[in-house]
Amino acid sequence: MPGKKEFSRLSLDVKPINYSLRMKPNLKAFTFEGSEDIDVEVGKSTNQVSLNSSEIEVLDVYFQHEGSDEKQKAEIAYEKENEKVIFTFPAALQTGKGVLSVKFSGILNDQMKGFYRSKFKTSDGQEGFHAVTQFEACDARRAFPCWDEPAVKATFDITLVLPQNKLGLSNMPVEKESPLESDPTMKVQKHTRSPVMSTYLLALIVGEFDHVEAKDEDGVLVRVFTPVGKKEQGKFALEVALKTLPFYKKYFQIAYPLPKMDLIAIPDFSAGAMENWGLVTYRETALLIDPDNSSSKVKQWVALVVGHELAHQWFGNLVTMEWWTHLWLNEGFASWIEYLCVDHCFPEFDIWTQFVTQDLGRALELDALDNSHPIEVPVGHPDEVDEIFDAISYSKGASVIRMLHDYMGDEDFKKGMNIYLTKFKYGNTFTEDLWDSLEKVSGKPIRELMSTWTKQMGFPVIKVEQKRDGSTRVLTITQEKFCADGKKPEASFQWMVPISISTSASPDKPAKIILLNSPTTTVTLEDVKEDQWVKLNCGSVGVFRVQYDTDMLDALLPAIKDKSLPSRDRLGLQNDLFALCRAGLISSVDVLKVASAFVNEDDFTVWSDLFANLSNIAVLLQYTEYYDHYKSFIVDLISPVAERLGWEVKENEGPLMGMLRDLVLGKLGRYNHKTTVEEARRRFDGHISKSKPVPADLRGSVYSTVLSHGDEDVFQKMITLHNESDFLEEKTRISRLLGLIKDPKLMQKVLEFALSEHVRAQDTVFVIGGVTASKEGRDMTWRFVQDNWKELHHRYQGGFLLSRLVKMVTECFVTAEKLKEVQDFFETHPAPAAERTVQQSCENIQLNIKWMERDSVAVGDYLKNRN
Repeated sequence: MPGKKEFSRLSLDVKPINYSLRMKPNLKAFTFEGSEDIDVEVGKSTNQVSLNSSEIEVLDVYFQHEGSDEKQKAEIAYEKENEKVIFTFPAALQTGKGVLSVKFSGILNDQMKGFYRSKFKTSDGQEGFHAVTQFEACDARRAFPCWDEPAVKATFDITLVLPQNKLGLSNMPVEKESPLESDPTMKVQKHTRSPVMSTYLLALIVGEFDHVEAKDEDGVLVRVFTPVGKKEQGKFALEVALKTLPFYKKYFQIAYPLPKMDLIAIPDFSAGAMENWGLVTYRETALLIDPDNSSSKVKQWVALVVGHELAHQWFGNLVTMEWWTHLWLNEGFASWIEYLCVDHCFPEFDIWTQFVTQDLGRALELDALDNSHPIEVPVGHPDEVDEIFDAISYSKGASVIRMLHDYMGDEDFKKGMNIYLTKFKYGNTFTEDLWDSLEKVSGKPIRELMSTWTKQMGFPVIKVEQKRDGSTRVLTITQEKFCADGKKPEASFQWMVPISISTSASPDKPAKIILLNSPTTTVTLEDVKEDQWVKLNCGSVGVFRVQYDTDMLDALLPAIKDKSLPSRDRLGLQNDLFALCRAGLISSVDVLKVASAFVNEDDFTVWSDLFANLSNIAVLLQYTEYYDHYKSFIVDLISPVAERLGWEVKENEGPLMGMLRDLVLGKLGRYNHKTTVEEARRRFDGHISKSKPVPADLRGSVYSTVLSHGDEDVFQKMITLHNESDFLEEKTRISRLLGLIKDPKLMQKVLEFALSEHVRAQDTVFVIGGVTASKEGRDMTWRFVQDNWKELHHRYQGGFLLSRLVKMVTECFVTAEKLKEVQDFFETHPAPAAERTVQQSCENIQLNIKWMERDSVAVGDYLKNRN
């Protein structure tokens, strides 16, 4: 990437052993006072000590050698650009132990990073504030001067000075609490010493919360903290955590090492959650479940996020990456094992099928672009870290670990994980350390195999042709890098690819597994009957696309229609076909014909992925005269499943049926299916009058339908619903759908609403993004973002929300004119944290332009004349 800043890590001539950190936040002035006595080891004599520090005023600094009565006072200098503070002492510090004492002050900012303030409403409707922290990746330095690098671990003794009526939390339990001698309205809260850990995992919270608690089967105290008066909304997450901690203990064969596990909902929080050791912070929507107002989809989301963050307590916290270059391993692993955990705790969600669309599909879509990046990216300056908190680090990382787990088998994988975590506990590792542990157990070439997936970007398309000879099938299998635009890659790429092959005689279990480690190979299958299909990538576990010859593909289509092909394979097959047609490698019309074969489909996840792919085509057809024909095609495709489902919940119905009903009825409503629109309006009226509230699992479809066909009256009712709700999930659901309104004046109101005090900064980006659902809304949103760029950039610079905004607002344009506008704007308005996203968006626009030129007329003719 161009424009990288020069960077060097801190000198470790002086290293921390323990921080005794005392913090006193002022929730009225939005400031804090702090002091720290850092036990250090001086490994090499020096008169200068550099620490990370940003937006902190250091008041004075002393050093005292162990066993000496003398203190040296330091001169203080700042390198603001490098986020450092330098202490220079009159005489060199001698080798050995000593104490570095620092007094400082800072701001409780409103940027959702470092030590910051989060706004909430008190029980009497007044405005209140919590003081909370978010330190990953490099923002502990905004709270106290420290060695803010993951490999520089130390223990922490935390003391909080806070008002008597506030709750104080940190990673460890409270050891002692007493009144502040100088002010009896304040108290001093001392927490027990933490294990050795990285600064980014430290957490401090002062505020007002309720909680529910219980002990897990191993006696670990688990608490879920909620807004005051809403403790019942913490019960579901508590249930999940009580199941999850013992699951990981058994899986890793290592006990959870802390005495308590707190989970807390923070009103203003930029990420979904953060795995601080023993005190995990969450967005309210990622933790709180209201029995009457939460949908099945959000319950599932909460279970996954809790599973993800608690996995980090071992993988990330107990054993930590040596530097941010290895972030992917931290996040990719947790993003994989969260599914293993939820599948164990809640099998009714069929969560591994959802992995194929939520993670594997997302990863393949992004990684096919020229402006992707390898899983493992060398990171220098901390500014570069935010760019890799993306679908490659998380979703592709999770996908290659899933493939590796499948290749090794669960038993060997578990044994290897135990060896790795035991060997490196309380330490730091490189990616290769994990591969070595897994290789030791399995005897398979794990390091060699995985380096082909982590060191080079992209993935292969596996092309397969078959020859029949009686009951024998000879498959010719080749691999080459898959490019989103269909071009042949300029450089040579080769992967070690585990490939499973199934047939209709054994659809759920591979008939053969090979490890492809060359450009091409042949595979012979015996005893395959004439009418049987053959499919590669059983269960969609492999991180690759498959392109079949016509004979093989034709044989698979009846298996889609009668659902004899398993759901993950149905999903993966159509997902590959849509990617191949976008790349111009197969006909878009043929892929729409394949989509028609899903008319009997009843799996939520398969429909969800199919809709996502069809919607990509829909966005392009909005710029043509064929969009209404496309909508008719979708209505015809999904009417049968909608009729089978109906509007009412059936007896003993699982959560996935409720999620499918919401998905299908929402599509029908938005695409002007008359009876669906009428029924949605009727139900909305009952909801507004409170005579018959709409169940949570149907609110998305009802709200989206009435908004899509709504006027000023509907819009105002939705705004009132939003503003009167005190449940963030409901506010989020409404605010993200407001942009479906068709009236341009009301669209403009939605954009203005997004920046108003009614929408939290963490949600603004998604409210703006909601207006991009239509061609007109897209143009309007792009103008709005340009006009308000200064404010938006100030809010989100250096964070992943800026990348999300850029992606949502720009990537769906389809003309050279708009491409130039986007390029020109970001040339004069640089956004370092979103630089790669801008490049990816421009590449996507170019792909859209090519698709329009190549396929739009043929697709339009097919949609017009299909009857």
